[in-house]
Amino acid sequence: MPLSPDQQAEIDAQRSETQQTLRATAPGMEKHLYTAHPVLDHGFVRVIDYMGDDAAICQAARVSYGRGTKSVSNDEGLIRYLMRHWHSTPFEMCEIKLHVKLPVFVARQWIRHRTANVNEYSARYSILDREFYIPAPDALAAQSTTNNQGRGAALEGEEADRVLRLLTEDAMRCYDHYEAMISDEGQQGLARELARMNLPANIYTQWYWKVDLHNLLHFLRLRADAHAQYEIRVYADAICDIVADWVPAAYKAFADYRMGGATLSSTALDCVRRMLKGEEVTQENSGMSKGEWREFEGVIDV
Repeated sequence: MPLSPDQQAEIDAQRSETQQTLRATAPGMEKHLYTAHPVLDHGFVRVIDYMGDDAAICQAARVSYGRGTKSVSNDEGLIRYLMRHWHSTPFEMCEIKLHVKLPVFVARQWIRHRTANVNEYSARYSILDREFYIPAPDALAAQSTTNNQGRGAALEGEEADRVLRLLTEDAMRCYDHYEAMISDEGQQGLARELARMNLPANIYTQWYWKVDLHNLLHFLRLRADAHAQYEIRVYADAICDIVADWVPAAYKAFADYRMGGATLSSTALDCVRRMLKGEEVTQENSGMSKGEWREFEGVIDV
């Protein structure tokens, strides 16, 4: 279970409390506060706190002290202009703090985004729970033959069963030894900071992750992409749903210009212009490498 009964009781208590505030609130985000959104088999994402909304982005861009006379449509147009022209500072005025429960190997990918404030559960002071990420059968795949960091065809039948058995047995065995090393049983036991080295990378950890909207959108552009590893992509997808409710205009512009758009080099733009004039453009006369040409074809859907 992603949440223990005690954790759920704490969340229910937090959600039952209401306080009057003068600060700006986002109705779409209020419904997400403290709610744990399940991810993978034992993980979750939940919003602890946030600051700002679409209006805060516009206010920062205009450096005004009030909402003024600008309409919602004007605000949306400004946000789209800021996104389109890569103006980042106004988006930094919004922040979010998330509580995330995730496998250690996913956390090691995630922490590469060094633009957030992070505080992780410490296995030096506390004992980790016996919870491991075991992939669903349809998430098991062989190594890709064309991409050194990607998946290939799905594993099936006996091979899939064998892999799942090994993952489960190894995780349980490592945790058994971890418990045995830190257990007293009449002796002092190994220090937790040393015993943790025996735990597998699929054990779950937790952290608080606070980030501004600009850097969060950069994280989502990479990790919610179809090419991202599945196990981190599902976390990014869950966060996308939260952000879409929090700052709908900003997220709509992000989905349009970043997730759904494409960046073309000057060489690629020249090829597009030549194609529009009726010229036959091939990889050989395009000025691009084979890899660039392949990506270009994907963008223009050839």
